[in-house]
Amino acid sequence: MNYANLTKIATTALKRNKFRAILTMLGIIIGVGSVIAMLSIGESSKQSIREEMSDMGTNMIFVMPGQQRRGGVMMGNSNTKTLTLKDIEALRKEAKNITEVSPQVSTSGQAVNGNNNWPTTIYGVDAPYLDIRKYELEDGRIFTDKEIKSLAKVCIVGQTVVENVFNDNVDPIGQTIRFGGIPLKVIGVLKEKGENGMGMDQDDMILAPYTSVQRRMLAITHIQSIYASAVSEEQSDAAIEEIETILRRQHKLKEGDDDDFQVRSQAEMVEMVSSVTDMLTLLLGAVAGISLLVGGIGIMNIMFVSVTERTKEIGLRMSVGGRGFDIMMQFLIEAVMLSILGGIIGIIFGTALSYLASFALDMPFVVDTQAVGLSFLVCSVIGIFFGWYPARKAANLDPIDAVRHE
Repeated sequence: MNYANLTKIATTALKRNKFRAILTMLGIIIGVGSVIAMLSIGESSKQSIREEMSDMGTNMIFVMPGQQRRGGVMMGNSNTKTLTLKDIEALRKEAKNITEVSPQVSTSGQAVNGNNNWPTTIYGVDAPYLDIRKYELEDGRIFTDKEIKSLAKVCIVGQTVVENVFNDNVDPIGQTIRFGGIPLKVIGVLKEKGENGMGMDQDDMILAPYTSVQRRMLAITHIQSIYASAVSEEQSDAAIEEIETILRRQHKLKEGDDDDFQVRSQAEMVEMVSSVTDMLTLLLGAVAGISLLVGGIGIMNIMFVSVTERTKEIGLRMSVGGRGFDIMMQFLIEAVMLSILGGIIGIIFGTALSYLASFALDMPFVVDTQAVGLSFLVCSVIGIFFGWYPARKAANLDPIDAVRHE
């Protein structure tokens, strides 16, 4: 008997019990759809986070103070004073793989204008900070070198601060807000950036000359962090090595001494977040894959029922010369058809589910083609694996006993 006839017989048998076949495929459909949806949503979220973080500058590098050790106990880095303005000057003079450098100091408080107030954070920075962090001005100007040197009471505000501190139809430029009891004249307004990949509002901020925040608000002489921009994303690693070499010399660290600072790049952050999302995606995919196993068990169960129901038919086929191999292939083809057909419908279902999820969560629509191919392969394997034993049982039936079966 050729495979075309076996396929025709298997198709006829499935059509005879359409509702049962649909219920059998349901496990495979849900399993495949869940795997594709979970992996695609994970890939979409990873791409969304990468795009959000890339908006902050893929060649951005930031330097933070290192941890303090007192009495053998790590005290953290919140109050470490290892970074100074001399470090900034050294980086600007000596570093060849970075284009711009800016110090940063910050503090939280209330921004007040008339009867309006809003809890926010003020960042003391230098003019290149906007280029490094990919911020753009919607209106006004950046502070000048003269204003930085003179500790000028000027600032640039984000859109969230504008919406909550100023009344409607009021132009913020030229207005005065108070922060920490210090009046600041608004000289610029930032373009809206929205939330980043971590869910933080990038518009809820005030920028001021670092000298003003450093001396007038915090009363400190050190800086809290350094932001720099590498020549290109490809040069980020070289820029990091260069920064580490310069800062170790500036801090007079001997060979073997631990760094009293930490250098990180935006590319490292992107890779770290991607690795976390990859792990979560695989975990979700594995959990969803359990339903595929359940679907395979369902196919085996139904094939056993089918063999039992058609025992007499099997006996008649064998009595007229049907081979055991042909009988086995007939039932195996039925199982594979159930599995593959369920897999195809599951792929369509999973793709549609991924699209709806990406639309609802405002993420890019990404279908993991590897997940689709793997799911289809797994469906075929499940059909063969779980259909083989019932098919073998049918092939090993004794023809005389099978014909007598009621």
